[in-house]
Order: sequence, then structure tokens, then C-alpha cells
Amino acid sequence: MGKRELWKQIPTGGYSEQPGSTSSVRTGDWRSEVPVLEIERCTHCMICWIDCPDASFQVAESKLVGIDLDHCKGCGICVEVCPTKCIEMVPDTPGAGGVK
Repeated sequence: MGKRELWKQIPTGGYSEQPGSTSSVRTGDWRSEVPVLEIERCTHCMICWIDCPDASFQVAESKLVGIDLDHCKGCGICVEVCPTKCIEMVPDTPGAGGVK
């Protein structure tokens, strides 16, 4: 089966037959836009971390330090909830996204 036909292996309804498997699935491959966090303007309020449905914001010592682009689906919720507007969505191209 060619690479373009791999979708045929997905079960009807797109459900996962293995519980807890989302950490091993690169759901970030599904997105068309990717978040960019301007860390200099970030107040580390953690609202994006709380609201992210994919737990894609990485935290160390109570501060945002990165974005897990392997699992971020590009939904844009973080952009909508950020009070300082330090996150923007850009087209998902090689090298785009993350912290700048």
C-alpha cells in the first residue's frame, strides 16, 4: 500500500483501538497553522496551558518554555485566550512555530 493510501488503515470513525496511545501519535501532523509564542511578551499566566486541549505547552519552573509541535493540532485556542496576545498562528511550513 502506497503512502497516499495509508488513510485506508484508519478504523471507521477514526477512533483509536489502543487506550492512552495519543502520546505516541504525532497529531501535530494534522494542522495547517502552527502557534508562535513571543516569549519576551509572555507573562506566564498559564491560560494557554490550561485551555490547550492537547497539553502542548511545555512548562518548567512555573514558566512557559516551549510548545510540543508533535502534538499541537493548530486549533488556535491559545491565541484566543492569551491576554497579552503574544501567541500568533502562522502557516505550518518547515521550521515554523514554537518559541521566538
